[in-house]
Amino acid sequence: MRIINTEQLKSVLANLPSNPRIIASGNFATPNTLLGVADQTLPEFRLHMLNAQPGIPDREGITYETAFVGHGMRRHPRLNYIPSRLSLLPVVIRDYARPDAVFLHTSEQRHDTVSLGTEVNILPAAIDTAHAHGGIVIAQANKQMPYTYGDAQIYESEIDYLVEVDEPLLVKPDTTFSDESLMIGDRIASLIEDNSTLQLGIGAIPDSVLNSLKERRGLRIWTEMFSDGVYNLHKLGVLDPDILITASFIFGTKELYEWLHLNRRVQMLRTEKTNDPSLIARQARMTSINAALQIDLYDQANASHVRGEIYSGFGGSTDFIVGALHSRGGRSFMALPSWHPKAKVSSIVPRLSENVTSFQHSFVVTEQGAAACFGHTQSEQAMNLINNAAHSDAKEGLVQAASLFGLI
Repeated sequence: MRIINTEQLKSVLANLPSNPRIIASGNFATPNTLLGVADQTLPEFRLHMLNAQPGIPDREGITYETAFVGHGMRRHPRLNYIPSRLSLLPVVIRDYARPDAVFLHTSEQRHDTVSLGTEVNILPAAIDTAHAHGGIVIAQANKQMPYTYGDAQIYESEIDYLVEVDEPLLVKPDTTFSDESLMIGDRIASLIEDNSTLQLGIGAIPDSVLNSLKERRGLRIWTEMFSDGVYNLHKLGVLDPDILITASFIFGTKELYEWLHLNRRVQMLRTEKTNDPSLIARQARMTSINAALQIDLYDQANASHVRGEIYSGFGGSTDFIVGALHSRGGRSFMALPSWHPKAKVSSIVPRLSENVTSFQHSFVVTEQGAAACFGHTQSEQAMNLINNAAHSDAKEGLVQAASLFGLI
């Protein structure tokens, strides 16, 4: 590994092949310094990031690639969306989207290692692929990035160049809770037992669920990501103290990041492990909690497309839904409000006209109630969704559609 400055980095990048593919730390760990130099130096390049946030380089000559569309790439004319479950994205990188350069956002050096900190995810797979196929690995080592353990630890020998930086990390704004999200969170929490293992994401509904679990005991965390809600359960003594908290990326407050630093209570694992359905299925009472945009009477969920256009992607929801259903005592929850107030339409629809992201959920939960789906006949599923999850203004039309489909 060679420590260089940004001027020297320009010379390094100038030696990359024409229109190189750069895989960069995504989510909320954007390597801004490295991307800024690439923007200045390379006339064109392909930028591959997961859930990219606003502020990434954007000009003619830069093409975006992703399997999960974030705000920084959404509805962009130069976006190439790669459909893939997150558990399979390392395979895509290994065989189809090999990087010419990998940009990492790491902690500062500690002995002969740095840490990927808050964002592990697909980066170890990208590093491995770069090494195998002549690509280079460049880290921006940030004094403000927490040092985390597990697959986050990267040895100096795995990095070609390192640029030292001192940049503030993105922090999560306060969550705004609607009445609907609070009710949905309470309903899901009421169905979660002690000693369950949780997977949940970012947003008002996951935070509502966590806020309603303060009286539980022995909970475990095996998840793609977590935020301050999990940290709060740790402080309250709700989590099993003998089981490590497992995740692949983290987004939260400065207090959360300070707690993460050098904390062996948290293990950060690569995507191939956190999102492997067979490993998820081994977790005790695995409970997955995910959100959707629409669900139809066949318990098919759309969580990825709006008006026929890619909005996000599969992400890890399908991995955890399958893993949870295979877990002994496991359950899969799909959560959404029953009504879209702006469009004035039901989120429970007769049949999806958008792309199907997932199907087979234990429960579909809205502010109206919890509809049991998995293990029931298709007729029972449909009636449970209508009676227990649908908005009152939509029930008559849904009953008519169910009758037309031969479900009732």
